[in-house]
Amino acid sequence: MTASKPSYRTVTRQIEVKASPTFLADRSSPENGYFFWAYTITLTNHGQDTVQLKTRHWRITDAHGRLQEVKGPGVVGEEPVLKPGESFEYTSGVPLPTPSGFMVGSYGMVTAAGEHFDIEIPAFSLDSSYAERTIN
Repeated sequence: MTASKPSYRTVTRQIEVKASPTFLADRSSPENGYFFWAYTITLTNHGQDTVQLKTRHWRITDAHGRLQEVKGPGVVGEEPVLKPGESFEYTSGVPLPTPSGFMVGSYGMVTAAGEHFDIEIPAFSLDSSYAERTIN
């Protein structure tokens, strides 16, 4: 039996964003303070309007509370258009100098009519087997 990957979800203006992070031990080097995760994002347009993802804004925090912000156009080199009922999925990655952390953010969207708005990316944790476990 395999453990299911954690999945995080939020909906803004009928656009669902799901995030599923996975720690990649083979891409990490714990002895050198390098921990790497892949994360898969699925956007689904449950609304009636065609929308396009134009920008991303990530806030990535490591286990020491250090914040890194990443802003830019599109995702993985694309600015996907989602018609009603359509989905778009992509996978990207993030390195941290600590064995755990978390990410949260937003996507800048635009409707076919030219209305700009932001949608939430759910906060999700980046955990590895190297993270210290505490019992409360």
